[in-house]
This record gives sequence, C-alpha cells and structure tokens, in this order.
Amino acid sequence: MKELLRKLFAPILRPFEAGEGAFSYKKSHRTILVAVGCLFLVLSVGGLVAAIMAGQLSGALPVVVFFVVALVCVVVGGLGSDRAVAKIWGNR
Repeated sequence: MKELLRKLFAPILRPFEAGEGAFSYKKSHRTILVAVGCLFLVLSVGGLVAAIMAGQLSGALPVVVFFVVALVCVVVGGLGSDRAVAKIWGNR
C-alpha cells in the first residue's frame, strides 16, 4: 500500500528526495513535520468553515494555501525518505 501511495504522490516527493551527499536527519523531525501538517489541516478546515459561514469567497485563498502546505507536510512526513524530511528542514 505504501508503494502505491508513493507512486501516487511522486510529483510531490520527487523534488524533496532528489540529491546526493550527506544530510542530517532525526526521527523527531518526521514526527514534528506530520504534527505541523495536521495543524495546517486544522487551519485549512477552520478557514473553510469561517469562509462559508461568512459567505466570503475571498476566504478560499488561505484555505487552499493552508491545505497545500498541510498536504506536502503530511505526504513528506508519512511517505518520504529520510533525505526528503531533512530537505524540508533544510539540513544537508
């Protein structure tokens, strides 16, 4: 199942997993990345609810941005290699 999901999300994972050389990875970085992704998902859903209740279409931009950030964080944290997680954190 994980390989199927990795193939499905390959366009997201490929840029983060590319490269060679040493990188600094800690297991806590992956955990924090998934947690931050979940927080951005909560922000996205909260923004969507607020935009719908206020009847404002302009609330769609933050919802989309927060959702894309959440998706990238959760996908890289859950499916990405150690190099991808280190690249998100900027550790090389």
